[in-house]
Amino acid sequence: MFELIFLVLIGLFFSFVGWRIWKKEQITLIHDYHYTKVVEKDKKPYTEKMGKACIIMGCGMILTGTVDFITNTFYGWIFFGVCFISGLIIMIFTQLKYNGGLF
Repeated sequence: MFELIFLVLIGLFFSFVGWRIWKKEQITLIHDYHYTKVVEKDKKPYTEKMGKACIIMGCGMILTGTVDFITNTFYGWIFFGVCFISGLIIMIFTQLKYNGGLF
């Protein structure tokens, strides 16, 4: 039960932060050195992709807790791995495209 509550809360937090970055274009929720070279015209697609990547990670955490709770196994961690790696790849490619590097 602890795993479910913990992962759902962390997943909801990640999803909320991702939504704020994407929909509200709150680029300041990302560390400043990650967006220092992002030009103003690219701010919208940059925040959209970074926010969606964060939401993907959050959904993976929620799925992990839910599947593990329902099945009493650790198969949910497959969702965590797939969603976390997918979100991370999206973030890396977005950083490289719009910021010219990871830092």
